[in-house]
Amino acid sequence: MLTNADLIELTAFRRDLHRRPEISGEEAETAKTIVKALKPLSPSRIFTGLGGHGVAALFDSGKEGPTVLFRAELDALPIQELSEAPWVSKIAGKGHLCGHDGHMTMLLALGRMLSRDPISKGRVVLMFQPAEEDGSGARAVVADPAFQDIKPDWAFAIHNEPGRPFGYVSTRAGLINCASQGLQIKLSGKTAHAAEPEAGISPALAVSKLIPALSSLGTGGALDDDFRLVTVTHVNIGEPTFGIAPADAVIYATLRTAHDAPMAAIYGDACDLAQKLADEAGLKVEFDVFDDFAASINDEDAVRVAVDAMNAIGVPNGSEGLPMRASEDFGVFGWDAKAAMLCLGPGEDYAALHNPDYDFPDDLIPIGADIFGRIAHDILGRKK
Repeated sequence: MLTNADLIELTAFRRDLHRRPEISGEEAETAKTIVKALKPLSPSRIFTGLGGHGVAALFDSGKEGPTVLFRAELDALPIQELSEAPWVSKIAGKGHLCGHDGHMTMLLALGRMLSRDPISKGRVVLMFQPAEEDGSGARAVVADPAFQDIKPDWAFAIHNEPGRPFGYVSTRAGLINCASQGLQIKLSGKTAHAAEPEAGISPALAVSKLIPALSSLGTGGALDDDFRLVTVTHVNIGEPTFGIAPADAVIYATLRTAHDAPMAAIYGDACDLAQKLADEAGLKVEFDVFDDFAASINDEDAVRVAVDAMNAIGVPNGSEGLPMRASEDFGVFGWDAKAAMLCLGPGEDYAALHNPDYDFPDDLIPIGADIFGRIAHDILGRKK
């Protein structure tokens, strides 16, 4: 149970995190802040440096039983915040505009609850994961040898999702978040004087063909197993000058599929297409992948446990707004565990995630913590 004093302290903690955002891969100070907050809760062990700056607190009952992991994210976004709140970001060009500050605070609230009302068997892991926003963090954490010491049987996460009523949770078995990859295509030719473009090798015509051709590889539609979407997000050709016919071009395209397996096919199709157009134009081509997100697929048993927990404490829930095209790397934890992502509403008209005016609503902290706490005790019991 969280007291009024807890909620005051946790709200202040969340707002302090909000003032000092760190983006993916740079979360060193945030991690230190989390460790400092965890120590008074007397976990059995605190792991640091997991997959980068990841932190995990282990609450071990000392008795045989499953391991249940609850995940939050450490990182913020490279976006300038626009807010008049006293806790507005103090770091230019960076902001907690996805709510990860609130998610971290929910886990700390859960830690307080577990320290007062311990589990009777098994283990709970509070996982503060780095680098969610670029899709690298969960993979890095799971690949870290130290993760084997806390490898879970169950895994749960809450992400706030605007557009849903305040306090309402969307979840379902099956697809929650799509797989996605950021594909960078570099085309290289030869510059020439703009008066003699035939003396060079320009990527302009190849780019003009490549943009619609890439988009045609995946046109969206219904979010079923065959869903494919390719979105061209950035194009740059040559230099901003009138005297030079360009030699180089860069195209960014986001590839999106409903499951992990089809991603290789759409990636191959995109690369083959670019290679063909480059060959026709006499251009060199290079490929690179960024922001590689696995699909997030909810396990049926984990969803049942979460729904039973929410029903028991009176949290309204359903499957509104699911599945989603947006990506989230929590799915990696579900590769070897029964996992469920829960989407907690901050309000139907609340500012959208990744918007410069977004700010996590503090009143969600006890709701998320109560859901996690009930799940933990439903699976692992209460120490008498």
